[in-house]
Amino acid sequence: MSTTPALDDTAYAELEQIAARYPQPRSGLLPMLHLVQSVQGRITPEGIEACADILGISAADVSGVATFYTMYKRKPVGDYLVGVCTNTLCAVMGGDAIFERLQEHLDVGNDETTLLRDGDSATISLEHVECNAACDYAPVVMVNWEFMDNQTPSSAVQLVDDLRAGAEVRSTRGPRICTWREAERVLAGFPDGRVDEGPAAGPASLAGLTLARERGWTAPDSGDRAASTSDSGTDTSKLSAASTADTSRAESETIEQETHDD
Repeated sequence: MSTTPALDDTAYAELEQIAARYPQPRSGLLPMLHLVQSVQGRITPEGIEACADILGISAADVSGVATFYTMYKRKPVGDYLVGVCTNTLCAVMGGDAIFERLQEHLDVGNDETTLLRDGDSATISLEHVECNAACDYAPVVMVNWEFMDNQTPSSAVQLVDDLRAGAEVRSTRGPRICTWREAERVLAGFPDGRVDEGPAAGPASLAGLTLARERGWTAPDSGDRAASTSDSGTDTSKLSAASTADTSRAESETIEQETHDD
């Protein structure tokens, strides 16, 4: 049976480094908990105490945060965390069937982890998740927070089999799937150098933008009107500028996707 590694001097130094990023050190608690998971594979009593000591807060405060968010795990997580969306649209499109098939194929229940069999290179933790905000690609499965779009029961089985066998697996949007602990380290704020792998959005997500470009629709130009304040006190020029910025970013993603496809 594998043992949980202790937090060594390097881990403590990195926890302190995270806390030092913020004017109020307590603001660093969420990424600090991700770092604990990247080292220990879950949130441990030792990790809770370490965060509390560094931030000068109680262990109860840290534990309250760690038990509030489902992204923090109190049980060991496998090499790959496979989450199947079973919210309304994904469920209707086949998410429930995918989850049931994976439970049967992996012989685990929700929030359980496979045993390492002979010939396996990795373990899988399975959970059903609420909306992944990718309804345009339903049904969606996530592996360590990377999207696997338009899945079926058969493709999901092939996915977990490839992961268990140690084969390289890529998200349907491009990035190579790393291990769960590697992903947790990135969420703690330590880049892995692969931020530019794959597009940020796919064609289905940008369908509205494509339609707008075909019909010549554009967001209002903030320079066309003077700054003013609405009855509710909202600066309308700021709203317009934000809308323009969002459109520009989406256009750049579309160009990147088209270049990648070519």
